[in-house]
Amino acid sequence: MLELIKAGGLLMWPIILCSIITMAIIAERFWSLRSTKVAPKNLVAKVWQWQKVGHLDAKRIRDLRASSPLGMILAAGLVNRNHSREIMKESIEEVGRHVAHDLERFLNSLGTIASISPLLGLLGTVIGMIKVFTVITSMGVGDPSILSEGISEALITTAAGLSVAIPSLMFHRYFRGRIDGLIVTMEQESLKMVEVMHGLRENEDSIGE
Repeated sequence: MLELIKAGGLLMWPIILCSIITMAIIAERFWSLRSTKVAPKNLVAKVWQWQKVGHLDAKRIRDLRASSPLGMILAAGLVNRNHSREIMKESIEEVGRHVAHDLERFLNSLGTIASISPLLGLLGTVIGMIKVFTVITSMGVGDPSILSEGISEALITTAAGLSVAIPSLMFHRYFRGRIDGLIVTMEQESLKMVEVMHGLRENEDSIGE
C-alpha cells in the first residue's frame, strides 16, 4: 500500500485525506440519521396521553424538545397549542426548516469530495503524462522502464480518485433520499399532532395510522 502511495506521487495525499473525511462523514451520518433517533415512533401518541391526563407542562415540553429532531418540531407547536391551528403550523414549519438544515449537515462536504476526487485523479494523470513526455523528449523511448514512473503515477492517481468519488457520490444520494423520507415522516407526525390538539382527530387509533 505504501508503495502504491509513493508511486502515485504527491496528489495521493489529498486523495487519501478525502477518503478519510468521506469515511468519517458516512459513519457519522449513519449514526445521526437513524429513524429511532430522528423520528421516534408513537411520539405523537405519547404527547396526546400527556395532554389527556394534564401532564403536558413546560418541563415535559423542554424534555420533548431535547429528545429528538421530531420532538423539537412537536415542541414548537405545543408551545402555541392554545393558539389557532394556523399559528401552530407556522411555528412548526419555522422550526422544521432549521431541523431539515441540521439533518443535511456534512452532505455538502460529501458532495464536494465526490466532485473533486476524480479531478484530483485527473490532475495526477496529467502530471504523470507530462513526466512521460518529458522523459521521451530528453531520452527517447528506447528503455520502457524509464517511462514506468510517469505512467504508474497517471494510472494510480486516476484509480484512487475514482475509488473515493464513487462511494462518496453513492452515499451522498443515499443520505439525501433518507433525509427526504425523514422530513416527510416528521411533517406527517406534526400534522397529526396539530389535528389532535384542535379536535380534528378524535381517537387514539387515528394517531397511530
